[in-house]
Amino acid sequence: MKIGSRDFEIGKQTYIMGILNVTPDSFSDGGKFQGVDHALAQAETLIADGADILDIGGESTRPGYTKIADDEEIRRVTPVIEAIRKRFDIPLSIDTYKSAVAEAAILAGGNLINDIWGLKYDKNMAAVAKRLDAPVCLMHNRQEPVYADFMPDVLRDLQESIQIAEAAGINRDKLILDPGVGFAKSLEQNLEVIARLEAFRAFGLPVLLGTSRKSVIGRALKLPVEEREEGTIATSVIGVMAGCDFIRVHDVKRNFRAIRMAEAIRTYRAGA
Repeated sequence: MKIGSRDFEIGKQTYIMGILNVTPDSFSDGGKFQGVDHALAQAETLIADGADILDIGGESTRPGYTKIADDEEIRRVTPVIEAIRKRFDIPLSIDTYKSAVAEAAILAGGNLINDIWGLKYDKNMAAVAKRLDAPVCLMHNRQEPVYADFMPDVLRDLQESIQIAEAAGINRDKLILDPGVGFAKSLEQNLEVIARLEAFRAFGLPVLLGTSRKSVIGRALKLPVEEREEGTIATSVIGVMAGCDFIRVHDVKRNFRAIRMAEAIRTYRAGA
């Protein structure tokens, strides 16, 4: 799979997506990396620590978040993308569900659209991705967390997102799936998704796991957001052993080490 200038060998290793939020209100690191200089310094750290992709977000999507205008989101993300692109040759993802923001970000030097609504919120998103030839990460989400049969419903929702992409002419080799841990799911449902990650490989598409510091970890361990790193690492290891292709995290260095160790064990097990 090609993202930006890099070829990703799907199925052969687990790649790390480093989170770079340029927002004042993200649940974990809101306000820390606002402004181009702070964001650029954090990008340099994430890359040095082992990130393969940087995921840049200009609007918090934590529970109860306040939606911001497209222009404001564009104002936050495009200068950061341009600055990183001038300095580093690393694939850049734009974390947005708005087609206008996605287009501005890709034109500024972004490479991947990471849509938390799986192309279902903004009806123009699929067409923008196709026109700009941008890969898309399709995340599972719902307006209401009401399910008749949880896992089959989640898989069916993702299939709908895939169909939207394909109807717009987006090739399957440009799609990544995210099971959407932390979105429209209870604690038990989030745990079930993590425990059954292999089910998402049935589509034959790369799978991205994003659990970093989320409430499922906080509620399971009864810990605040700043103390959820060990729980995040545990889920990252589970993701590697389940065959996930991408892991999205805030703390790249510690997750990088855990992921490489898990990969070594997985490789040994496959050859034993």
